[in-house]
Amino acid sequence: MNGLNAADDRCTEDEHQRFARYLHELAVVRDEEEANLVARILRDPDPTMAQSAIVRHLDRRAALLLTDDGFTAWACAMSEISAQREFLTRRLREWTLLRSITAGEPWSSEEVTTGSDWFQRKAVEALSSPAALTLLAEAGRTRRVRADASRRLGQRHRSD
Repeated sequence: MNGLNAADDRCTEDEHQRFARYLHELAVVRDEEEANLVARILRDPDPTMAQSAIVRHLDRRAALLLTDDGFTAWACAMSEISAQREFLTRRLREWTLLRSITAGEPWSSEEVTTGSDWFQRKAVEALSSPAALTLLAEAGRTRRVRADASRRLGQRHRSD
């Protein structure tokens, strides 16, 4: 340790160093400290870099919590912190939709078909819902999504 406080460290680090440090801190943060850390990172002077670190964290945590009972509380906490960031808000909303489909909760065709390209690719990769996969095979935004969803449906039929 060089004896500098965290604020001094941030002043001497470039955005690449801070980004790497943020990813490490997010990977090891305790659950009870996560919200404070996310809020602190979002106050970084480089908002694009900070948001990039946070979206990686949200994607990692949401994937881990997708079938966990704690997902809803976690997503609500993260939504409050990132409410002023449109991209983060959308990503959390799309993870919540994935959660709803995975858990057999209500969802709408419109939510799925108007989801981002990222959402539709992630849905094809992560979901086993025949209804969602059929919808994406028929009305997915891109040829790739439609083809991958059709392939997943075909794999499901062969394994039944």
